[in-house]
Amino acid sequence: MQLYIGNKNYSSWSMRPWVLLRQFGIPFDEVMVRFDSFDAGSVFKTTLAGLSPTGKVPLLVEDDGLVVWDTLAMAEYLAERHPERALWPQDARRRARARSICAEMHAGFTALRSHCPMNIEASLPDIGAQVLAGQPAVRADLDRLTAMWTAALADSGGPFLFGTFTVADAYFAPVVARLRTYALPVPPVVADWMAQVWAAPGVAAWVADALAEQDFLDFEEPYRKAR
Repeated sequence: MQLYIGNKNYSSWSMRPWVLLRQFGIPFDEVMVRFDSFDAGSVFKTTLAGLSPTGKVPLLVEDDGLVVWDTLAMAEYLAERHPERALWPQDARRRARARSICAEMHAGFTALRSHCPMNIEASLPDIGAQVLAGQPAVRADLDRLTAMWTAALADSGGPFLFGTFTVADAYFAPVVARLRTYALPVPPVVADWMAQVWAAPGVAAWVADALAEQDFLDFEEPYRKAR
């Protein structure tokens, strides 16, 4: 099984299945396709040509040629292939709730994603404060996320959203990265969960690789790296 991903410092969608595979000990080969350009003739696009119908990462490719190009589909496929690993909550009601919040992330929170791009190696608290003050939609996204997480943690008792680490925690790991980079405020119970996610082996391994990358993208101000 191969997982095609982009730069670990920036590729939030790549992070989700990579963390899931690593956290649950599912063997895979990583294929890094670095972001050089998104033009049709770029190395990035030509590498993915013929493999992905979307020309995007992440991309899960099986040895027999099966291609899965959607992160939620990857999660479901891996859960079905490895039922013994309990990637989703085992309780049916919690499993339905976990799928619901992952689907909401998949389709929503566009303001947060647009105004606070993932940049793991950066520390941008001033930008975070400016965004919260000037972008009500980002504040609304943050409020919805914290309410969602608080409710899940109250129901499960933690330390992860549904007790043990599941697809849901892997799916929101890139959001945790964003909140850390931009120092966006969260309630203590959410901060505790974020610390647990950040320390999880799969997430910690991704973060370590991201910090070791040297080919940082040339972000326009104000999103340049700031240590």
